[in-house]
This record gives sequence, C-alpha cells and structure tokens, in this order.
Amino acid sequence: MNENITKRNNLLSQKVIKGLESRNMSGYYAETKEEALKIALGIIEEGSTVTMGGAMSAHEIGLVDAIKNGNYNFIDRDQATDKRAAMLAAYDADVFLSSANAMTEDGILVNIDGNANRVSAIAQGPKKVVFIVGMNKVCDDLDGAMKRARNVAAPINAQRFGLSTPCAKTGSCMDCKSPDTICCQFLITRFSRHEGRIHVILVNDNLGF
Repeated sequence: MNENITKRNNLLSQKVIKGLESRNMSGYYAETKEEALKIALGIIEEGSTVTMGGAMSAHEIGLVDAIKNGNYNFIDRDQATDKRAAMLAAYDADVFLSSANAMTEDGILVNIDGNANRVSAIAQGPKKVVFIVGMNKVCDDLDGAMKRARNVAAPINAQRFGLSTPCAKTGSCMDCKSPDTICCQFLITRFSRHEGRIHVILVNDNLGF
C-alpha cells in the first residue's frame, strides 16, 4: 500500500472508529491483513460456534481458514447438506462473520442482500458480529455508501454469481426487479442496542467488493 494512502487511511480510520463508538459499536484498525487476522481471533473465543455470510474480506485476511483449522465449531453452509438448516443455525451462533458493502465515515454500515440470511443475522441473532472492512469501502456519507453498495458491490457480486441482472450487463444499478436481483433487502446499521455485539475491523487494504 502506498505510503500516502496508508497515512490517509490511518487518519480516516480514527474518525470512523469514533463514529462507531458513538453508535455503541466497537471499531479497530489494522495496517495489514495479518494484523486484522490477529485482532479478529482476539475477539472470537476458542470453542465458539462461528458462521458467516458471503464475506470475501474474511477469506482475504485468512480468517475463514484460521477458523476452519482452529478450535472452533464452524458451520459451513457451502458444505452443508441442508443449506437452509445451516443458514438458520446462524441465528444462534456465537459469532457471525461478515463484511459491509459500504460504510460511512461516521460509522454507519450498509448492506444489501438477496436471500436476506446475511442482513437478518447482522440485525439480530448471533451473539457477536465481526465485520472485516477494507478502507476502500468507506464513503463520505450515507448517500455515497448507498451508491457504492448499489453501483459497485451489487454489479460485481451479480457477475460473480453468474446472475442475469441488468447491472451484471451494464456495470451499474438499473433499479431492476429482475428475478435474479440481489438487491432485495437493504440494511442500514446506524446503532447497536447491545454493547459488545458488533465489532468492525477496518483494514488498510482494498478488500472485497
């Protein structure tokens, strides 16, 4: 990462963390993926039941492999025979791993979902939610975060899943009602009523989409 970008990210992360704390959420900053992994494993107690949504960022810092290979009960919906049961088990998990499609400089998290298993688990259920968020996802304000989620994250994910949506073909949101749309549920997390539940690890890197 460029030295000047790192300096900017370090300064900006302080503002984001203050915003998260004002919203009863915990914020952390990691200058490297390795540091982010160490922070995450410090939050997740050994023996915990852990599951996740489609968080590419958690894969990119090595967290998913560390959980799979460590002393944890990992519920892997991708390997489960009954995927619905695996997704429902997330609501009673100790820890849910996620990322954000976007977030604001003052600590608001924005997520869009197709099946709603991810956004519903973020909203309620698991005892802890651990977000891995690259600094590339931090936007000026809520309007900017919504635009990023719809015009950057959604088209890339639609392409990744091989979906036939207008955004997959054009690269930007068309506000569609396609049968394949993944923009079914929007979750804006602006405050947590449960102290110690939501943890956001900001990473000095471009992670996820």
